[in-house]
Amino acid sequence: MEKSKKGIVCILLSAFCFSLMSLFIRLAGDVPTMQKCFFRNLVAMLIAIAALVKAHQPFRIGKGNLKYLLCRAIGGTCGLICNFYAVDHISISDASMLNKLSPFFAIICSFFVLKEVAGKLDWVTVIAAFVGMLLVVKPTMSMETVPALIGALGGFGAGFAYTFVRKLGQRGENSMIIVLFFSAFSCAVTLPFFVFQYQPMSGLQWLFLICTGISAAGGQIFITKAYSYAPAREISVYDFSIVLFTALWGFLFLDQIPDYLSVIGYVVIIGTSVVKWYITIERPHRQEIHREHELNDR
Repeated sequence: MEKSKKGIVCILLSAFCFSLMSLFIRLAGDVPTMQKCFFRNLVAMLIAIAALVKAHQPFRIGKGNLKYLLCRAIGGTCGLICNFYAVDHISISDASMLNKLSPFFAIICSFFVLKEVAGKLDWVTVIAAFVGMLLVVKPTMSMETVPALIGALGGFGAGFAYTFVRKLGQRGENSMIIVLFFSAFSCAVTLPFFVFQYQPMSGLQWLFLICTGISAAGGQIFITKAYSYAPAREISVYDFSIVLFTALWGFLFLDQIPDYLSVIGYVVIIGTSVVKWYITIERPHRQEIHREHELNDR
């Protein structure tokens, strides 16, 4: 349980940092998505390098971990680009909710990658999350649906990536190496777009993008640690706190108020997660404590 508690704390801190990242992305204005992605990862890469140097940690990948780092980086980069695009085109709370479908996608990916067998309850929650996603996306034949679908695709990319974060954590890979590899890979992918499609920015836009990178680095570090401490099924429910944070930032700074269908979708997805967490984690824990008290009373 001690590792689970550490995982919960880390995932709450991650949600707070990532919510700030979404706010800063939107405040940066009409800067191209790839340009935003490049700066986000450049700052995160520099922070990861500084952390490794300060801790006197070698810049060395664990034996046999390169392929897992590549899978994490590919999934994470795809998820990041899709999420940034969604944040720019729909409300930040909707974009965050779609991105936070990642724990449900992680359950599916974990079945194939980690051989962590999902039970009936797990698959019921995945289906319920999909229903909630439809309420947020509100699919139609119009082009307005496209950003929301891209946001959902970003959630899949993130879930795929976090599956390999879990795999790397099980193999003892340094969390900062995972962050550094992902950030460097994403910088390499987005660099050509940055060079050939660069759009001049104001001083305020520079500031917002630097803040995007700093908050993203914090979120990435904490999420990496969280999934290293505990599996998705134990801690993923707390990741949805990002929706509360982003809804608050959207209301305070962007005059964004989710429509009623989105709110119902939030309730379905978050409610499903809470119920699953209670049945699989909290109730067994309470029963264990109750049994211990009964034994002590005898």
